[in-house]
Amino acid sequence: MGVDGFIFASAAIGLAWAGYNLKKMQETKINPGKDGGLSASSPLTGMMGSLSKVESIHATIELGAKAFLKAEYTICAVFLLCFAVVLLVLTSLGSSFTDGLFTTIAFLVGGTTSIAAGLCGMMVAVNGNARTTIAAASEAPSKLTLAFEVAFRAGAVMGHALCGMGILMLLVLLVVYKTIYFDSSDKWNLMMDCVAGFGLGGSSVAMFGRVGGGIYTKAADVGADLVGKVVHGLEEDDPKNPATIADNVGDNVGDVAGMGADLFGSFAESTCAALVIATTSTGLLDAGWGAILFPVTISAAGVLVCLVCSFLATHFKRVHGPEDVEPALKLQLISTTFLVVPVIFVLAGVLLPTTFDMHSVVSGSIQVHWAGAAVCAAAGALGGLLIGLVTEYYTSHSYTPVRECAYACKQGAAVNLIYGLALGYKSAIIPVFSLAAIVWAAFTLADLYGIALAALGMLSTLATGLTIDGYGPVTDNAGGIAEMALLPETVREKTDCLDAAGNTTAAIGKGFAIGSAALVSLALYGAFVVRLGITSGVNVLEPLTFAALLIGANLPFWFSAMTMKSVGLAAAEMVKEVERQFKADPSLLDPTSDSLPDYDKCVMISTTASLREMIAPAALVMLSPLIAGTFFGVKAVFGVLTGGLVSGVQMAISMSNSGGAWDNAKKYISGGFDPDPQLRKKDEHGRSTPVHAAAVTGDTVGDPFKDTSGPALNILMKLMAILSLVFAEYFSAINDGKGLFNIA
Repeated sequence: MGVDGFIFASAAIGLAWAGYNLKKMQETKINPGKDGGLSASSPLTGMMGSLSKVESIHATIELGAKAFLKAEYTICAVFLLCFAVVLLVLTSLGSSFTDGLFTTIAFLVGGTTSIAAGLCGMMVAVNGNARTTIAAASEAPSKLTLAFEVAFRAGAVMGHALCGMGILMLLVLLVVYKTIYFDSSDKWNLMMDCVAGFGLGGSSVAMFGRVGGGIYTKAADVGADLVGKVVHGLEEDDPKNPATIADNVGDNVGDVAGMGADLFGSFAESTCAALVIATTSTGLLDAGWGAILFPVTISAAGVLVCLVCSFLATHFKRVHGPEDVEPALKLQLISTTFLVVPVIFVLAGVLLPTTFDMHSVVSGSIQVHWAGAAVCAAAGALGGLLIGLVTEYYTSHSYTPVRECAYACKQGAAVNLIYGLALGYKSAIIPVFSLAAIVWAAFTLADLYGIALAALGMLSTLATGLTIDGYGPVTDNAGGIAEMALLPETVREKTDCLDAAGNTTAAIGKGFAIGSAALVSLALYGAFVVRLGITSGVNVLEPLTFAALLIGANLPFWFSAMTMKSVGLAAAEMVKEVERQFKADPSLLDPTSDSLPDYDKCVMISTTASLREMIAPAALVMLSPLIAGTFFGVKAVFGVLTGGLVSGVQMAISMSNSGGAWDNAKKYISGGFDPDPQLRKKDEHGRSTPVHAAAVTGDTVGDPFKDTSGPALNILMKLMAILSLVFAEYFSAINDGKGLFNIA
């Protein structure tokens, strides 16, 4: 079996494994009592009314999620078609019509695959949430085995389907291009330049998914919190809160569809960068197709490694009680990382020549040993794990930093906010030093090819990362459904236990995504420089480059301001609507009343606001490198990319971790985990405490930090870099790379 066969088999096995997990997940019925299928001894026999509500709530969430994604992806489809015309014209001007056509086809394939990945993840998550609720209700109060496995399998469907789909589509694109036009190794360099459009398509859709989904989910969440919890003292996910369905829909369209598209984009972009750089090496070209596709085999092998390690959670070390959940998820991350490292060395030893020359942007050429290339990828994998674990330390209430935020709530919301901001800034230190060490080692061993391999190494366990990311929103929704369906309190306690572990591992996933985005962005930047044929490095002290660097460093702040204000505007609309419904029907605040709010109106507000507000931030990111390259030339693009990367990675880490810390500080107080009697959700009279109110304020401020602006900065870094790579020939063709203004 050749390298193409291995990659195809890995992708097919990943898709088959996703199908198997979907089948196992669906064995748990959403309403098992509907057709008289319950035994008399089943714990569900006394909950028949609640089971019907579970089915109804699930259908409402599914309808809302489908409606949003249909509207969002309609916009994405129109954008893909319109931008494809622009791409075809500009890339044809820079090279030839044939090259432009192949780039445009790759762009459309990448965008379509990203849309399919987002839809797949969202539909699986929506179908997994109610099943997790039913599984939790069907077991003994102290047992979590079935509920955990349903949620875990839902995440596994998303993780393995997305990875299998991405690898398969990229392989098909490569094989078709190689067969019909780029049939000799001297044309492969040009072919990989065209295939870079695949990454651009995936990242473009991810921008809309991340920003639009993030605005949707946080508008609903903030609106529900401000009026429902803070003003009227309702429980989270209380069915009387008009925004609660929109909040649950948002978990799926933002945390599942958005994250899936984001990490698919990372895979596509890092692979394209590695392939572009690899085909500049005569040593790798002489070694053949297998050596060129070594970067793709890392991702393919990673799917198999993640599949094997998933048996630890479902067969060999199963979850039984609350104390088993977080270790089971963390074991997935650690085991896959340490198992994939030796696999990378085996692949490098088999596919790569002993030594090969590599284009260097500093010295012209560098000799790379196969083991050095493997070390680069392994460093990325281990560095990603370290960044994830550091993120856990700063965002889990099991450790000191988050508990300090909880204690600060005794002095009020302002002190909590100050502590949370400081925590976020501090949490960036170790990840940034880790990334710096990885970059230095990879560049020393294999120049920019090493950076690309490090990014792929960090993404080699992507299937597991997506599994855990998908698990979190599923368990969060399961808890909301349990409360809205009025199931016994023990069911909500079990889903909260699953969700608490999911919050921690989701924070790890965000750290992993940000770290990989930084390396992917640098790899794409490197591929852009390589494509321009630069062998003397980039001089940031050039006046134009340094001026553009300052502007590039400002872009993450500008982008974050736009996305956070968008959440604020959308949340304000939501607050008005929720308050209007409470005033129009005061019985909504009467716990003995059977009246229900108008959920659809809140879903429509979130949908309309998010689709309206996502356009401007996306335009800022996409137009910045295009304007810089068209009018000011490639030196300006160097500055924009450098500044955006350097400030973006620090800001993304600090914002995500501040938001995660505020969220878990609230959960620490709500759960009554501290012996201090002041750190409680309610006082002895059953009223909400000022300490809890301060924690809710921090959590509300942190929502757009951790779920909108922070994660979306990943795509800002990557999308600007992949745009620059794809349009490199176009930029270079304008006054020899000096832009329309012809600035020297």
